[in-house]
Amino acid sequence: MRQRRDSGDRPDLALSFGIVVHGGVGSSTRLAGPCASICAKAFAMLEAGDDALEAVVEAVRLLEDDGRFNAGRGSTIRLDGRTVEMDASVMDSQGRLGSVMAVRDVKNPILAALAVSGTPHVALAGQGATLFARRAGIGPSPESSEKARKGYEKTLRLIREGGIRKKDARWKGADLERLWNFDLPYGQAILPDTVGAVAKDKAGHFAVAGSTGGASPMMLGRVGDTAIVGSGFFAGPQGAIAATGMGEAIIGKTLAKAVYDLIQEGKEAKRACGEGIRMFPPNVPVGIIAITSAGFAIAANKRMAASSLVRKA
Repeated sequence: MRQRRDSGDRPDLALSFGIVVHGGVGSSTRLAGPCASICAKAFAMLEAGDDALEAVVEAVRLLEDDGRFNAGRGSTIRLDGRTVEMDASVMDSQGRLGSVMAVRDVKNPILAALAVSGTPHVALAGQGATLFARRAGIGPSPESSEKARKGYEKTLRLIREGGIRKKDARWKGADLERLWNFDLPYGQAILPDTVGAVAKDKAGHFAVAGSTGGASPMMLGRVGDTAIVGSGFFAGPQGAIAATGMGEAIIGKTLAKAVYDLIQEGKEAKRACGEGIRMFPPNVPVGIIAITSAGFAIAANKRMAASSLVRKA
């Protein structure tokens, strides 16, 4: 058997088990190292016989704790300068599915999403999700990372200078002051994306996990594609898909399910992901990772830190 590791697009290859991790479309390629380290830890779990869901959840938990990615302690600070709302999700080919939406003050939203998958529900939101996380033994959020704080300050500068409408297509023509829905008055305000992992285990099961601190800027209560099944994530007997990018655009295309369907039709993971990327104009940032029994793929229309580690059959 041969092992293969890389952080870019590769042709499909028959594989026994493996994992692919991404740090979010738009993430610096300097973060490829941390992605590779986390990928190796999760791969060791698969090698030891753990199932795919356990491996992807652990990979995303480590990304949440890192602080350099837009998830967990690195989550985007919303426009009032104090609110952090996070989404996370899990799904596998054995029928497990769970997500949390706009959850606050939770150290690891991915663990909350995993806990939801063991309830009669598939999604919990807001305060209910936070209280559920506490009862599941998941602690409060640590202080936001330096990168998250710097990202907030950059967004404020863009708003002050009127550049946010040029940088982010969602806000073109929008009146931010009219749409403001935070407790803190607009006049008092000082006015990269999802992480994810997909895996196949030795038993042939697939799983996906994702977590995000949201886009910037965003209104209070905004939920993106990461927590919406078929949009930011999907897993089934044919493989697992995770998407990253502009959530509103991804939701409109139900991107993860669209890519999964292409794979189900017989297309290789690399080709299916490439077709998924081409569903969007170049000014809409999008990234996709996928794993199947035949191989894996990493695709993005912007830079994206990512890593993979697989064992050939």
